[in-house]
Order: sequence, then structure tokens, then C-alpha cells
Amino acid sequence: MDKIIISDTSCLIAFSKIDKLDLLKDLYHEIVITTDVYQEFNGSLPEWILITEVKDKQKQIDFEKRLDKGEASSIALALETENATLIIDEIKGRKIAKSYNINIIGTIGIILLADRKGLTSDVTGIILRLVNNGFRLSNKLLNKIIEEYGRK
Repeated sequence: MDKIIISDTSCLIAFSKIDKLDLLKDLYHEIVITTDVYQEFNGSLPEWILITEVKDKQKQIDFEKRLDKGEASSIALALETENATLIIDEIKGRKIAKSYNINIIGTIGIILLADRKGLTSDVTGIILRLVNNGFRLSNKLLNKIIEEYGRK
């Protein structure tokens, strides 16, 4: 059974800002988002990003006490989806998802995975473009990436 890839808003916005949404398509072919994520994204999305509803609204409401609607709905959807991987960046959301044993990956992890699969050779360039467009990344991690992947 193929993994179902569910995305929170931050990754979509980050890749959209640097015209790299297709990196997600190249890696996963299809991404699932909730209606709340679509509303937070507030733009047009390609046809390979599917929009669905969370069934367990109470679970989502419970998560909304600690997270924004997009993160809460994404985690709730991942919980009710067999074989799901959740793309999520925010630390609090990642901790909650991990506490429910949800497989997670972040925007930077996606770039590194794309590099390992030969889908990009410009890890540092993509990450620097993300940072220059408002993506938050610690200096420690940024320096580690530049050290490992170089500046091309």
C-alpha cells in the first residue's frame, strides 16, 4: 500500500513562494490536504493536491486548543488515515504528531529526500531561497546544511 502524504500549510506556502511545489509532485505524485489547509494557503493549487475533510471533527477541535486550524486538521486527518506521512514544520505540531506515532517529515526533510532520490542537486540553493522568502530555520541547521551540501 502506498503512503498517503498529508500536508500542513507551511510547506505548501514555502515551496509556492520559490516556485518549487513540483518538488512535492516529483516525490509523492499526490498530496492530500484538509479544507482548513486550503483556506490557510489561500491560493490556487495544482490538481495533484487533493482536498478532503476530517471525519473526526471533535479530535480536530481538541487539537485546535493547542494548534492552529491547519495543523490541527492535518494531524486529525493523519490519525484517521492508514499509512499516512504528515508534512509539518512547526515544533509544537511535530511533537503532538509524534506523540500519536504519526510519521512526519518537514520541508527541509523533503528537500534532503529529493536530493537523495536525484530530483535536485541544489539543496543549499533551495534552502537559501526558502530562508530569503521568510522560511524560519535556525542558523545552526542552516550552517550545517551549507557545510554538508556546499554553496553551489
